[in-house]
Amino acid sequence: MTKIVNHWIGGKTAEGASGTYGPVTDPATGEVTTKVAFATVEEVDAAVAAAKDAYRTWGQSSLARRTAVMFRFRALLDEHRDEIAALITAEHGKVHSDALGEVARGLEIVDLACGITVQLKGELSTQVASRVDVAAIRQPLGVVAGITPFNFPAMVPMWMFPIAIACGNTFVLKPSEKDPSASVRLAELLAEAGLPDGVFNVVHGDKVAVDRLLEHPDVKAVSFVGSTPIARYIHTTASANGKRVQALGGAKNHMLVLPDADLDAAADAAVSAAYGSAGERCMAISAVVAVGSVGDALVEKIRERAEKIKIGPGSDPASEMGPLITRAHRDKVASYVTGAAAEGAEVVLDGTGYTVEGHEDGHWIGISLLDRVPTTAKAYQDEIFGPVLCVLRVETYDEGVALINASPFGNGTAIFTRDGGAARRFQLEIEAGMVGVNVPIPVPVGYHSFGGWKDSLFGDHHIYGNDGTHFYTRGKVVTTRWPDPADAPTGVDLGFPRNH
Repeated sequence: MTKIVNHWIGGKTAEGASGTYGPVTDPATGEVTTKVAFATVEEVDAAVAAAKDAYRTWGQSSLARRTAVMFRFRALLDEHRDEIAALITAEHGKVHSDALGEVARGLEIVDLACGITVQLKGELSTQVASRVDVAAIRQPLGVVAGITPFNFPAMVPMWMFPIAIACGNTFVLKPSEKDPSASVRLAELLAEAGLPDGVFNVVHGDKVAVDRLLEHPDVKAVSFVGSTPIARYIHTTASANGKRVQALGGAKNHMLVLPDADLDAAADAAVSAAYGSAGERCMAISAVVAVGSVGDALVEKIRERAEKIKIGPGSDPASEMGPLITRAHRDKVASYVTGAAAEGAEVVLDGTGYTVEGHEDGHWIGISLLDRVPTTAKAYQDEIFGPVLCVLRVETYDEGVALINASPFGNGTAIFTRDGGAARRFQLEIEAGMVGVNVPIPVPVGYHSFGGWKDSLFGDHHIYGNDGTHFYTRGKVVTTRWPDPADAPTGVDLGFPRNH
């Protein structure tokens, strides 16, 4: 019997009323295992109404109460991490170790939410004028929404809702319809942790649900992670409706390898960063820029390592890389490889014909490595979101930096070198929001913020860290003047001397 994933509204399961369902497949087999209910406008409105009603009390609740819930949620999340990872593998396809890593990175942000009291401390200036004090405080916004992608169905929601809720907001999540089960399980654990009904809600669906959240007058802020075209649309539409927006878009992350680099370390890093999680992550390295004479040796080392990667079902402990999320996405990724030679690239490894015995209907694609890729090729210009690595050749450091800075994306980048001076120049000169020095995927820890530049981010705030706290709160400045008790009217004795 096909599993059905319904909405979570007001602290309980809400069966889909639209009669419209989306298919959820097991990427390893191609079999439809689950149906997910698609929300109507009315169902989105019901979720927002539940969140608005819950905000009346949650927004006034104590910091102690909010963080207590987060501590209990963290314990439950840790206890159930294998279960959540299994849900991710079943619907996304990534191997179990990758799925566990995703849960662990989400836990980092829950840790931050547990200590949100430090981030919410205000400021006070006394005696700015005679008997006048000024205090700056931060207060929650109200109902906020998150729209999250398929590639990290647990981690990216946890980049948003723990901080939002700990700050006193209530939350409506619209997760990807391709792998929705993890989000509902998180909602159940939040309820078990004691979160009041309506503080966290989940509605599934497509553009109908998204557009209603973007225009709903009671939604005060929208967080989004996904492709650049959709991020731009989210930012434009939600901003036009008066909402605060953080919309994280796509990427084309470069790794610059200088002639003095440790090529074995660089090759290891390139392989793990390009092909981990089948390349379905916005921080994947998808372009290696080889400087000077290192190109041939580096490509050979990458090829040797890539050919050894074990591809198979995510549930198989021996698998190092799983399938892609859907058949359509698999075919799109393959098209970049099959068309690469005609655009001037050298195809070193072609994974488009890969299949797994006994799982022939799965969404399989093997490792692809393209060398001497021109910047005019689609394989270089587009965010492929699959296990395809492009290698570009340049003669100098300056040429490499110019190439990277010419990209419309500015999410993450890395340099591999033994030269501290070169690394220092790179981190200052490169136009990207996150930079790694001999670190291929420079995703910040939870107490720093994640976000790119240029077409990789729309809005002023990065996600989680201090930026996350600021995004989910509003500043207020209070100027106070009190008369001195000694100035009380005659006849009122407060015990203060009157000879000051």
